[in-house]
Amino acid sequence: MPIEALLTLTVLLATVLLFVSERLPVDVVALLSLSALLLLGLVKPEQALSGFASEATVTVAAMFVLSAALSRNGALRVVSRLLSRLQNASMFTLVTMLCLAAMSAFVNNTAAVAVFLPVVLMVAARNRFSASKVLIPMSYAAQMGGVCTLIGTSTNLLVNSIAHDLGHPGFTLFEFAPLGLACAVAGVVYIMTIGRWLLPSHRQAELTDTYGLAKYITELRVQEGSPLIGQSVSDAKLGERFGVYVLELLRGEEEVWSPRAQKLQEGDTLLARGDWPNLTQMREEYKLDLQPEFRLRDSSFASSELVLTETMVAPGSRFAGHSLGELDFQWHYNASVLAIQRRSGIVRSKLRDVRLQLGDILLMLAPASEMPFLRSNANLIVLSEREDEASSSRRAWWSIAVMAGVVGAAALLDMPIVVSALIGCVALMLLRCIDPEDAYEAIDWRVIMLLAGVLPLGIALQQSGAASILVGAVLDVLGREDPLIVLAGIYLLTAVLTEAMSNNAAAVLLAPIAFASAVSLGVSPTPFLIAVAFAASTSFATPVGYQTNTMVYNVGGYRFSDFLRIGLPLNLLFWGLAVWLIPKIFPF
Repeated sequence: MPIEALLTLTVLLATVLLFVSERLPVDVVALLSLSALLLLGLVKPEQALSGFASEATVTVAAMFVLSAALSRNGALRVVSRLLSRLQNASMFTLVTMLCLAAMSAFVNNTAAVAVFLPVVLMVAARNRFSASKVLIPMSYAAQMGGVCTLIGTSTNLLVNSIAHDLGHPGFTLFEFAPLGLACAVAGVVYIMTIGRWLLPSHRQAELTDTYGLAKYITELRVQEGSPLIGQSVSDAKLGERFGVYVLELLRGEEEVWSPRAQKLQEGDTLLARGDWPNLTQMREEYKLDLQPEFRLRDSSFASSELVLTETMVAPGSRFAGHSLGELDFQWHYNASVLAIQRRSGIVRSKLRDVRLQLGDILLMLAPASEMPFLRSNANLIVLSEREDEASSSRRAWWSIAVMAGVVGAAALLDMPIVVSALIGCVALMLLRCIDPEDAYEAIDWRVIMLLAGVLPLGIALQQSGAASILVGAVLDVLGREDPLIVLAGIYLLTAVLTEAMSNNAAAVLLAPIAFASAVSLGVSPTPFLIAVAFAASTSFATPVGYQTNTMVYNVGGYRFSDFLRIGLPLNLLFWGLAVWLIPKIFPF
């Protein structure tokens, strides 16, 4: 084996292991892989940087901007408000899936799911059915719709770019549609029949009950002779000494929000959060009276001044990896984080030191006046109904028109999608549908770095001969007689890898192998490339295999086994349909 091939395979193995382990962010792993290829001399500097100038990378960035304009200007909320009128759970699930699948064919699917999330929660609570019956189908529908067009998912664009680099003519905007629509119909039928019985039913409880806040928040009255009289909360350093945080001060009929600088008086009531032993110690030391009739409920925060709300750390959020102490929500939003819900359970104490992760749900107490700022922050998804969010009808319609123009130019005028998408971004800025600052913020730079970082690995696989070695190993296992068996094997391998690592990374690793396998068999590479793109974009069996799955994981109160029970049969269904239909639609 040539030394270059051995080194490339070593880098490949290390990259796959890092992706699967999730010890480092995927964009960091991609850049580490890129750096290793450069240091080992496996790619030239211009080849290493080619990923940043790739059509796929630029197009994905432009599509983030186009999707953000649709979402922020209220274009997607028109459909979501219509959905909120449905009361029957089954009908609501079906219509939600159909709408999301249609939207996700042209709009970034995480943006579409983010808009629908609060609507689903609100409708489920109003009509007393379980949101967990809808959220997984919603995530799956977004993936099903995404594979129906070239721009529906970044993976399709990435495979298209790799195909171009390998000498393939690439794919048209709607070339994926026949296969995507057939599988989407089968997927919806499965969810609405077998899947509905496999979905768990978790009824929504009050937030105070869900997070167990009654044990951690109470009312304390300042009595005569208390050392706190004449001091402010800040002066007393209650947080530093006891780990107790005062959320609100009640003085007669007056409610004082975030009373750090208020001088305390006899009779003041403090709404305080902390561990119960610390609350007890503080009460005894400062002569505070525990309110025996106090019962914490959601209605405790039902005044026009305060809002108890859940917000989720959004995909691509800059908050991920940072602690609450570093972000300081009280400084930015005058809001207090009361608890964090994540896969491992609910976190209530030492919140300032907790580093946030994608999909974390923050239970926050904030002034009503701050809610518009929270909702406009792209780093967070407010899990409450968005009807009060201001939007411009004019900008919404212009955003829709620009997106339609981008799609129309690519489909009817045969304009390269990268060109029409860039023109669309410029048009949005000229029409003031999105500011340049918002456009930059809308781009998920982690995805861009991932794409740019892993594309050179495909180049190294080809140049070093490592791809040929891997193809030989694959064909030795699957045989060289029947291309259908090889197609089935490559689809299955891609689907398995996608459940354990980034779907884009799986596509980059397997697309060159799929192409070389087809060449070795003497058949068209098109069906093999389609199989890789399709399998990498439909990840149903785990909550971490696709971003939309992660988004609904905590919100729906799901367990890992729920995705496995519902998603694995759906993955097998898509595998069987794809292996049957791909050769018919895209002959060998």
